[in-house]
Amino acid sequence: MTTAKEDSAFLRIDAVVKEFGDFRAVDQVSLDIAKGEIFALLGSSGCGKSTLLRMLAGFESPTSGRIVLNGQDLAGKPPYERPVNMMFQSYALFPHMTVWDNIAFGLRRDGLPSGEITARVEEMLRLTQLAKLAKRKPHQLSGGQQQRVALARSLAKRPQLLLLDEPLGALDKKLREATQIELVNIIETVGVTCVMVTHDQEEAMTMASRIAVMSEGRFLQVGSPADIYETPTTRFVADFIGNVNLTDGTITVDEADHAHVQCPDFTHYIGHGITGYLGQPVTVAVRPEKVSVSKDKPEGAMNQVRGVVKEMSYFGDSTLYHLELASGARFKVTVENDSRDRSGAPTWGDAVWAHWQPSAQVVLTQ
Repeated sequence: MTTAKEDSAFLRIDAVVKEFGDFRAVDQVSLDIAKGEIFALLGSSGCGKSTLLRMLAGFESPTSGRIVLNGQDLAGKPPYERPVNMMFQSYALFPHMTVWDNIAFGLRRDGLPSGEITARVEEMLRLTQLAKLAKRKPHQLSGGQQQRVALARSLAKRPQLLLLDEPLGALDKKLREATQIELVNIIETVGVTCVMVTHDQEEAMTMASRIAVMSEGRFLQVGSPADIYETPTTRFVADFIGNVNLTDGTITVDEADHAHVQCPDFTHYIGHGITGYLGQPVTVAVRPEKVSVSKDKPEGAMNQVRGVVKEMSYFGDSTLYHLELASGARFKVTVENDSRDRSGAPTWGDAVWAHWQPSAQVVLTQ
């Protein structure tokens, strides 16, 4: 996927604020997005991501700050004067029009010559693999096909910036997963810069080259999917993205190449230096898939804790165990089901040991 370069901001969001009366929906947000990048705004409902998207589209105006696209300040420009197109979650297809006419609608409104309209529509039909469905109407299409029509209509106008508002929210899980990759391939083939809004972390991590995690109108962390997942900078981000074990403790050893964090049930041995000080309260994050489980005490493991299996969630490819520790706290472990034979695997009520490498943890101070 295309990645951003510091000196190649195609879209620049500069100290943007949006207030509705006394409520600040977007709070001093700044961001540079490179040409051709697929960027995701990720957060729960009410975090400000949709308001920011609407400001990019021109449906809302910033209270303060600037939005600059390809060197052009968008201040005061209405949606129809911006080189921007937005695809809504509902798709907003015209039910009385065919697929062909839905794609052509915006081009006709712009007054393009009929020959150019035909060429662009046919190009979009080929790109989205809808040529055989061109004469059908929306009610004759599946959800995934309707989604591709909406995308084709958005791309037909050749926008400089494509905005996607929960683009796959209306699809069922299996179709959504298949469509994510298909959608990325189409966007990258066209080469359009894309900003998408989603609350679905898997969707953001599958589709985007970079992600901004939003909460209460602010960006908490911006980075690649791997950066966000593996090295979260706050407790909120660690907890929002994927499954995680968060244990509160105090730094008891702070050396250049290792540290200890004392928690109620065990001591975290951190195999690298950290930013902190002795006695500082911190939170240690460990992903469940980085933890192993065994019925026997692991010899030589620097990080280990004993617990009892209280809950199990079987997902086919893996099983998520919820262990109850001595203090009553829960600790999660994900085990890959690499064999069809389940005999010998831990089950409800078993006393087991969880253990993990000194490189598995992230120490969070906020």
